[in-house]
Amino acid sequence: MMTTSLKLNAGSAFPAITVKTLDDAALHLGQPRGEAIWQMVVVYRGRHCPLCTRFLNQLEGFKDRLAAIGIDLVAVSADSREQLESHREKLSVTFPLGYGLPLEAMQMLGLYISVPRSEQETDHNFAEPGLFVVNEAGNIQVVDIANNPFVRPDIEALVSGLEWIRNPEHHYPIRGTYSYG
Repeated sequence: MMTTSLKLNAGSAFPAITVKTLDDAALHLGQPRGEAIWQMVVVYRGRHCPLCTRFLNQLEGFKDRLAAIGIDLVAVSADSREQLESHREKLSVTFPLGYGLPLEAMQMLGLYISVPRSEQETDHNFAEPGLFVVNEAGNIQVVDIANNPFVRPDIEALVSGLEWIRNPEHHYPIRGTYSYG
C-alpha cells in the first residue's frame, strides 16, 4: 500500500503549479488573478463525483464575497480536457476550472490520491478533495485536505472565517504552525 507522506505545512510556500483551462489559458495555482491578492485553490475529484459537482456549484454563490475581500477562486482536477468539457454541463460556475492536474502536483500538495474503483468511475488516478487559501506572500494561510468526498469545509463557515481573517483590525496569524518532532 502506498501512502501520502508529504503534507504542506501551514505558512509554507505554495508550490508553483500550472494547468490549462478549457480556453487553453494557463492557470497558475496559488497566484491570484486580477485585483485579488489571495487565492483559494479548490482541488476536486473530477466529473465522476456528484459531491464535487454540488460543492463547486455551491462555491459559485460565495464568489462575490470572496472577491470583496481580495480572494480569487479557482478549481482544478486531474480530469482530461474531454472530461471537464462534459462536466461543464452539470456546473454553473464562472470561476476558472483547470484540468490535467498531474500526479506529481497532487503529491507536492500532499493530497490523498485514489485509484478508480472501475472504468465507470474514471480512467485515471485522482486527488481527493483539497482546499488551499494562499496569501499575498504566496504562503498557505488555510489548508484543508480529506481522504474522501464526504469531508469538506462548510462553505459559509469558511468564507465567514476568511472575512474575519482578512479584516486588518484582527491581525490574525497563520494557525497550526507549531513544529514538533
